[in-house]
Amino acid sequence: MTIAPDKPGTSTEDTPVPEGHVKLVIDGEEVIAPKGELLIRTAERLGTVIPRFCDHPLLDPAGACRQCLVEVEMGGRPMPKPQASCTMTVADGMVVKTQLTSAVADKAQQGVMELLLINHPLDCPICDKGGECPLQNQAMAHGRPESRFVDTKRTFPKPLPISSQVLLDRERCVLCQRCTRFSAQIAGDPFIELLERGAHQQIGTAETADVLGLAERTTVSDASSAEMLTSSGGEPFQSYFSGNVIQICPVGALTSAAYRFRSRPFDLVSAPSVCEHCSSGCAERTDFRRGKVMRKLAGDDPQVNEEWICDKGRFAFRYPQAADRLRRPQVRNRETGVLEEASWTDALRAAAEGLSKARDGKGVGVLAGGRLTVEDAYAYSKFARIALRTNDIDFRARAHSAEELAFLAAAVVGTTPETGVTFGEIERARTVLCVAFEPEDEAPIVFLRLRKAARKNRTRVVHLGQWTTSSVRKTFGELLACVPGGEAAAIDGIATHAADLDEALAGDGAVVLVGERAAEVPGLFSALHRLSERTGARLAWIPRRAGERGALEAGAAPTLLPGGRPVTDADARAEVENAWGVTIPSAEGRDTTGILQAASGQQLDGLLVGGVDPDDLPDPDLARRALDNAGFVVSLELRPSAVTERADVVLPIAPAVEKAGSYLNWEGRRREFDVTLEGTGALPDCRVLDTLAVEMDADLFTQTPAAAHADFSRLQSAVKATLRASDALKVALTASPQAGDGKAVLATWRQLIDNGSLQDDEPHLKGTQRKPVARLSAKTAEGLGKVVKVSTERGAITLPVEVADLPDGVVWLPGNSDGSAVRATLGAGHGAVVSITGGEQ
Repeated sequence: MTIAPDKPGTSTEDTPVPEGHVKLVIDGEEVIAPKGELLIRTAERLGTVIPRFCDHPLLDPAGACRQCLVEVEMGGRPMPKPQASCTMTVADGMVVKTQLTSAVADKAQQGVMELLLINHPLDCPICDKGGECPLQNQAMAHGRPESRFVDTKRTFPKPLPISSQVLLDRERCVLCQRCTRFSAQIAGDPFIELLERGAHQQIGTAETADVLGLAERTTVSDASSAEMLTSSGGEPFQSYFSGNVIQICPVGALTSAAYRFRSRPFDLVSAPSVCEHCSSGCAERTDFRRGKVMRKLAGDDPQVNEEWICDKGRFAFRYPQAADRLRRPQVRNRETGVLEEASWTDALRAAAEGLSKARDGKGVGVLAGGRLTVEDAYAYSKFARIALRTNDIDFRARAHSAEELAFLAAAVVGTTPETGVTFGEIERARTVLCVAFEPEDEAPIVFLRLRKAARKNRTRVVHLGQWTTSSVRKTFGELLACVPGGEAAAIDGIATHAADLDEALAGDGAVVLVGERAAEVPGLFSALHRLSERTGARLAWIPRRAGERGALEAGAAPTLLPGGRPVTDADARAEVENAWGVTIPSAEGRDTTGILQAASGQQLDGLLVGGVDPDDLPDPDLARRALDNAGFVVSLELRPSAVTERADVVLPIAPAVEKAGSYLNWEGRRREFDVTLEGTGALPDCRVLDTLAVEMDADLFTQTPAAAHADFSRLQSAVKATLRASDALKVALTASPQAGDGKAVLATWRQLIDNGSLQDDEPHLKGTQRKPVARLSAKTAEGLGKVVKVSTERGAITLPVEVADLPDGVVWLPGNSDGSAVRATLGAGHGAVVSITGGEQ
């Protein structure tokens, strides 16, 4: 809290100073501010902008640039020289004069600006930062009109690649240290550091130091960074968050390889948007020109992503511009068996005819996928019940289980930021337990909050997993190691084998974060339910895909109707039937695996598939057989896939940037966005399904996202979230998988930057992928050599060996990286038993 007078010239003399606050004077105005607040923040609250470069509200103070100098008096005595307002905290009786009222402060700021510009190049017309550059703006506002320096400016070879997507122009750098502080403090990836001292000081990496011959005389800011720099072995700046240093750089020294020289800020149109890549729902700003997205920047949302986004959210936006994108509907020619372009009218009629026939036969299953907006997911849910008259619908295009769905119905549906766990609660928590969840890979912004909580608030972060991953290290966490598939037993064993953790989880503010991988471990959700019941720790489910939380709420599930109403509950079902004016089947539907098994066995006559990749499913071969054996397949897709290859009708749909809608993030927070690229002619799923339903003599009232959300809201408002124990949450523990000779238990998850289809056409982003390796314990790796072959009866994956602290008899593989497509190649998942042998050298 900062208290200032209501009118200029008035006083706060009669205002009592609250406990923990101080009274000071800034530019002649009395101010009450909290103890420990930085002067620059107090001035900001008053509306006084002090120029700065190094200061950032989410970074620790550095006092590096000296641009924010102000005149300060303490106890009636002026300090001998101006002070940096970004490092000095307020004190009782302090008198501060900024550049607005002090000629001394104004002259000092002008002098600092003059020094910063001595070697800064005059390349504003070609600099990517030109037009939105703090240095430009502050040079105009606080600089001198003429320079006294006429000598030749210092130059460096340029650009210097920090990574495949971050380029450095060293002569532009003003050594503000924003990038180095972000890397070390926020992301925990201190590969970028200050090299040399004095006039030779510059930003670089260990690789840079080697190239420039500086490695032996490099000086870095702290011991931990020095250790990281010297031990990195010349590694590049490999971070999932490297794009943030581009955005916060105040002078254009760090630029994006994908954006460099491609546009100017005044060429661009900007629109607020929401990231479509994970369940965090980060606020973004999308800049576009002539119908093409040129870049994405982090939006400012303190409740969710603060001012950061991951590199996937920042750089993976070119997939809608892919050359193979589907622009027109396609219908399979019955005579030639080839997909041919058709008009929307003909394609919708063909789809309606085929689906109607299949519905009236053995029925149609709906695979909705996890990338949908809330409005699109609601349209799939409604289309299944009204047009297809079935509850055979599931959004889970991944490993899943009935136990998981029971848990979601009991503990997740209906939760909101007011009733559930939030980003803020994670930051304030005393203890956080991560179960079957790798935050840096699966929800990067959750990882940043965990790191912030551990670093700032000393939150105890415990990871139940297989090895000390980067998430464990960077959150200063503890590892509870277990064999894949043994997580349920480990959770039940906390009370007896980790009494201190059990006590911590019973304390105030304890949080348990569970990932979607838990669905592959029988009994784990039941064990988590028992843990929560016993300790009172709050549970939060964090899926990997952006649309899963909203699809759950919208009823795109075999056992749930919109708003989490159980299909088998007659009263709940009647509410939906009255709203929709139809009769809904009372029996629970099939889940994804059940639908695929039924279609494979010709027990279903049709499939409606929306954006599902068979290789993401637990059994890709089963999915392909189902597509081959289903009598009629309709695919709503953006680009060609294994589904469109087998579809009878393909209906193109709009990517996120070309439609409006909303995502429901893992907190249950609605993240609404509008159309960014207008006039493309692309249609959202909800409109395609609405028009298709009309062709089948049904009305969905989802012609627009706004209409779909309004219709959904009428159902949603009547629901109250309840936490109820279910028989499905009483799954008995199963024995942990055991590996015999020549065998190992598989641990796996997808890394953030991998071969996902939404990352296509991004070579710079792909260049920062983490190297795919097979991780084993030292004992398990004995005798295997430098390469290991992991195999099942379906296929084999061969990767270099890296020794890590996994339990013996366990092998970890990346889920979908180069040379390691686990589902597609092995047909196996987390907890499966695989064969391991030494690969070729």
